[in-house]
Amino acid sequence: MRQEELLANIKEKRLVPVVKLDRAEDAKPLCEALCQGGLPVAEITFRTEAAEESIRTASREFPEMIVGAGTVINVEQARRAVDAGASFLVSPGISREVTEWALKNQICIFPGTCTPTEIMIALEYELPVVKFFPASQYGGLETIKALAAPFPGISFMPTGGIGVHNIKEYLAFKKVAACGGSWMVKDTFIKEGSFDKIRELTREAAALINEEGVL
Repeated sequence: MRQEELLANIKEKRLVPVVKLDRAEDAKPLCEALCQGGLPVAEITFRTEAAEESIRTASREFPEMIVGAGTVINVEQARRAVDAGASFLVSPGISREVTEWALKNQICIFPGTCTPTEIMIALEYELPVVKFFPASQYGGLETIKALAAPFPGISFMPTGGIGVHNIKEYLAFKKVAACGGSWMVKDTFIKEGSFDKIRELTREAAALINEEGVL
């Protein structure tokens, strides 16, 4: 999938479930729940040893999904994630080394930013969308609006503190390309095997963000 097409698909989905998997065997039922719930997209974080195999399972078993890797902090992780099938990378901060590797290999990357200086670094690489993280701790939507004013050429993917209580407000702002969220895929749900609950919460989230006035 070309970078432009992938970015357009993520913007269309509007919500990227941020997933932490401690067991690779949970990847298949988790992805099934997301797809059945109407959100065939996942950012599988590189916070656990199971991340690489989980990405491999998700990308192999669910070709209809957009599968990416999150919490990518070095080139080694980026390479492992892409080799496993990740089609995009997300970092908690901006790393020139990781960003340059991704661009060289034509991989879509969303580096984490929360200051004007970090956004200016992203603009040096002509990145169209950056992650805004951690969103709630750094002022949320009001900060995004303030940053969007001097940087009209960039859009944001806020992550951190996003939930049913505020996602519609975020998505109503035209400079928010999509949001990252984990309330429907909480660690406890996955560890308990509560995939029916994940499916229902995902379905509710998909319905919420597709209500009139959000898109």
